[in-house]
Amino acid sequence: MPLVTTKKMFDAAYKNGYAIGAFNVNNMEITQGIVNAIAKTKSPLILQVSKGARKYANMNYLKAIIDVAAEQNPDIPIAMHLDHGDSFETCKQCVDDGFTSVMIDGSHHELEENIAITKKVVEYAHDHGVVVEAELGQLGGIEEDVVGVSSEDVMKHLTNPDQAVEFVEKTGVDSLAIACGTSHGAYKFKEAPKLAYDVIEKISEKIPEFPLVMHGSSSVLPEFKDLINKYGGDMPDAMGVPEEAITEASKMAICKVNIDTDLRMALTAKIREVFATNPSEFDPRKYLGPGRDAIENMVLHKLEVLGCSGKAAECR
Repeated sequence: MPLVTTKKMFDAAYKNGYAIGAFNVNNMEITQGIVNAIAKTKSPLILQVSKGARKYANMNYLKAIIDVAAEQNPDIPIAMHLDHGDSFETCKQCVDDGFTSVMIDGSHHELEENIAITKKVVEYAHDHGVVVEAELGQLGGIEEDVVGVSSEDVMKHLTNPDQAVEFVEKTGVDSLAIACGTSHGAYKFKEAPKLAYDVIEKISEKIPEFPLVMHGSSSVLPEFKDLINKYGGDMPDAMGVPEEAITEASKMAICKVNIDTDLRMALTAKIREVFATNPSEFDPRKYLGPGRDAIENMVLHKLEVLGCSGKAAECR
């Protein structure tokens, strides 16, 4: 089937208490690993493209890879989403390039400016049949061009539920990424975080049936951290969001969960392992292939954590 928007996915996810996995892609192997997992389980999928991915891989290449994924999986609803669009012009370009969903991130602006830029993006996107995600509140950590508050200040910058109501009403946005205690990157926290479930609850009470999004949700899985460190890496203090917390949030109003760091770590861990255990290897297929398999297995696991495994049919 052709690429779809996230509307039916989010409607089903909200109604049935699970979240859709939104996985960032940068090349063919990462995309294949993700898509192999959703094809095996018949699960809905959001493939995300960031500013850094567009710069690295060229949007024409990424769009072609994603189009092939959709064509080869006609029974699976797949959305192509712009992750952290930083301007109206960026979002407009992605709408024109065939994205079915775009995010405008004005969270670093004052409320009124965030509302103004988001509304402008919404008007253009909706005129072209594309849905829009925005962000309110500030996360911690650093990922590509996204710089958040310090990990110690994460709980001081949570989304204000009353502002969320105003923001949604004034912008007409389709989903809202909220700050509820998560953080970007691999070094999210110094100790296990506690998500602000009360913020999720209050927003969902004030805006019933409205889909919320959770960014910075990689768990920094120990199996990959250990492999990276075993084979020459240096990530001893990396820490992510506990998977049980993600599962709990997915049963609430969180309908989309972003995952990027765990993909990077899975690929890096297997490449390091191949290089360390077979130093004469120089065939890219022999190290990118195991990396792709690791991504597939990791995504299979994440689909269970999110509760969306096998839910493709009800999201079409």
